[in-house]
Amino acid sequence: MQFRQQALSKLQSPEEIDLPVRFARPQGWLVLTVTVLFVIAASVWAVTGTVSSTLNAPGILTHGQGSYVLQSPVAGQVTAVLAEEGKRVAAHTPVLRVRTAQGTTVVVRTLAAGRLTTMVATIGSVVTTGADVASVERIARADDPLMATLYVPAGSGATVPVGASVDLTVQSVPTQQYGVLRGRVKAVGRTAQSRQRISTFLGSSQLGEEFSQHGQPVAVLVQLDAAPHSKSGYAWSTSDGPPYAVDSMTPASGAVHLAAQHPIDWLLP
Repeated sequence: MQFRQQALSKLQSPEEIDLPVRFARPQGWLVLTVTVLFVIAASVWAVTGTVSSTLNAPGILTHGQGSYVLQSPVAGQVTAVLAEEGKRVAAHTPVLRVRTAQGTTVVVRTLAAGRLTTMVATIGSVVTTGADVASVERIARADDPLMATLYVPAGSGATVPVGASVDLTVQSVPTQQYGVLRGRVKAVGRTAQSRQRISTFLGSSQLGEEFSQHGQPVAVLVQLDAAPHSKSGYAWSTSDGPPYAVDSMTPASGAVHLAAQHPIDWLLP
């Protein structure tokens, strides 16, 4: 009724009929203009813009050649430990002496050159035939560079391109103080790896269980960026990185920077 009365009052004032009608207030034009500009900008970004994404995966620093497990060829008692854990060993280096029940002594030797990463057996311990006594990481030369092996879910392996940049958070290096380790994807595995295969490659059943707990992953090999001026010999997100070297078989987690993609895929008829 209120609007009807206003309309009737307008009719009773014919001198106001020729006045211009205001369809929108200035505030309304401002809102409309901003909305149109926003829609145009969003459309342009949807066509030309890109969205970068990262893929996070657990991994470990290695020399990329795998490890092997030394097993005792006989049953008996360990009488001597001849090699030190963490040290480099040549091929056929004596590692343990085992005395059998018959009184004979057998020497357990390395199969190939590398670094003794784990010594399971201790002096006085009793081992059975085929028991694991040590793990050795294969290293051909003393100057072999470190690499990183990431274990990516099999469903995401195809999205990882060779050459993609990777940021590695190393467990033994405080990230807030020294940053992350830089690297690039060198190779991507084509088949998913079982727990046993991972355990054999890394020389550790515990690591095999850890990296396969969410299903069989794909191995991604990451080459670390070299930086001869730094203490570690590798490039970090900070200027120098940590004032010490990083060791192989150190756990790390990697953030793989995938190729940028358009936010909207246009479907044409």
